[in-house]
Amino acid sequence: MQHFDGNLLAGALTDLLAFDATTARARCNGCGNVGEIATTIVFRSGAGIVARCPACGQVLLTIVETGDRTFVNFTGTGAIEIPAR
Repeated sequence: MQHFDGNLLAGALTDLLAFDATTARARCNGCGNVGEIATTIVFRSGAGIVARCPACGQVLLTIVETGDRTFVNFTGTGAIEIPAR
């Protein structure tokens, strides 16, 4: 099977990430709860943003912004379901 580098993902990722992410549904790795990202419990501090599962409190995602970069970590999220457009 022929393989390609990650540049092949450019179009698909651009299409997927250009939407209102709060309407996407996320599955918690901790308890399995599935819900819209808009329903998460969010904390903001100088270090960044933390979104927690509303059912069990597990961290679903973190966002840290530096001067010229943004780091997003979805470690606590098993899957994200993006609505079709």
